[in-house]
Amino acid sequence: MKKALQNKVFLSAVKLLIVLLSFYFIYNELNNNNQLNWEKFFDLLHRKWSVLGMLFLLSFSIANRYLEILKWQNLVNFLKPITVSEAAKQVLSALTAGIFTPNGLGEYAGKALYFNQKNTKKIIFLNLICNGIQMILTVIFGTIGLWILGYYYWVIGITAMVLLFFGFGFITKSIKIKGYSIEKLLVKINEIPKSIHFKNILLAIGRYLVFSHQYYFLFVAFDVDLPYPTLMASIASVYFLASSLPSFQFLDFAVKGSVALFFFEPLGINEWIVVFIATLMWFLNVVLPVVIGSYFVLKFKPKWN
Repeated sequence: MKKALQNKVFLSAVKLLIVLLSFYFIYNELNNNNQLNWEKFFDLLHRKWSVLGMLFLLSFSIANRYLEILKWQNLVNFLKPITVSEAAKQVLSALTAGIFTPNGLGEYAGKALYFNQKNTKKIIFLNLICNGIQMILTVIFGTIGLWILGYYYWVIGITAMVLLFFGFGFITKSIKIKGYSIEKLLVKINEIPKSIHFKNILLAIGRYLVFSHQYYFLFVAFDVDLPYPTLMASIASVYFLASSLPSFQFLDFAVKGSVALFFFEPLGINEWIVVFIATLMWFLNVVLPVVIGSYFVLKFKPKWN
């Protein structure tokens, strides 16, 4: 009885700490980021504000997370069927837990806590598949974007590294490190039905198109007049390079903003517009889901059995 009470108090403290840290990191980054000029930000936002425009942009954020939730539900169904609402709890609370961990690593633990301990490795593996396909698409579209923008030597270098990676992987696929090998990983991937993989790829493509076009329409809203292929190629390049850098979710807009300046400034886009759009993308796709996810974190009950 006493131990159960101690566990309950400890869990409540951990949940509260996760939520408080999430909001602290968000506030701290917004308050201390030197890239932002809040007076200019709110002035520009006031001049461009419209209810229909915000609802339009918000619909992209909802679609973005909804597709991610469907991706997770689709993959977890390999273990056991879960509802969309259950998948939403797991995705949003894991996002909250991962905001202050490097490259969102806390998401893996956050999702695993919703399942029995015996399934922890399987859940981590499924999350790797979930995030992995999104990363592969980011590399593919980003490489195409770099080619369109004329960064041919970059594309050649990236292609060479990818080929070397796969070549090295093929040569060493049977070598085991602590019982794991690439060959064993491929076997595990093939155990998942092709229909689940196919659906995962389609949902990942849909999600990529949603958040990249949200970025595009924000530029349009701020009167950026560039050809569609050029703007989309730049956006794809930004996501590719930004995702290749080690970072934290709460630093996401700072990283993407810095990379975006590299690509968009040569195109004649005002640097403040680039920073503002990166900030809005972060707010719409990270901060708002974290706020909702905080509720699920506080309501969380672990699967200890």
